[in-house]
Amino acid sequence: MRTIALVFAASLALLGCDRQGAQGPAGPPGPPGMRGPAGPVLPYGHFYALMPGDNAATVAVGADVEFPQDGPANGIFRTTPSIFFLTDTGTYEVSWQVPVTEAAQLVLTLNGLELPATVAGRATGTTQISNHVLISVPNPFSLLTVRNPLGNPTALTITPFAGGTNPVSASLVIKRVE
Repeated sequence: MRTIALVFAASLALLGCDRQGAQGPAGPPGPPGMRGPAGPVLPYGHFYALMPGDNAATVAVGADVEFPQDGPANGIFRTTPSIFFLTDTGTYEVSWQVPVTEAAQLVLTLNGLELPATVAGRATGTTQISNHVLISVPNPFSLLTVRNPLGNPTALTITPFAGGTNPVSASLVIKRVE
């Protein structure tokens, strides 16, 4: 049997049939592959306050704003009405808005230290103070707050019923992005 195969191969070679021809056209694409697994869900949390009622009449200089109500959350939670627990290191996107009556500022704190790059404020008017920042959290199990900064001249009045008869909200959204 082996001898026949060798004779056949030699005959093809003599006839010039052992050479490969030009490549043919590409075939149609195959079906799509299976969907990969979902990526991890990063921690997030939404916390809020309704005024009147959820905050003291004023927020003293050096005191933290309270956000005692819970919105949707996964992996970020409150330890007190004003302190939020970040279990993981990483970069976090933090947004807040608080309606106040006075000219004022607010700042984020991480583990009790004010983060200067997060100060937001306004000089006049009775509108909300808001900010949207990215912060680095280098240590696991860190604590985050929104504070009336030390050195501010006055306590802050959180505005109730701004523009109507419904309670006004203050809100805080925290999302780990990396």
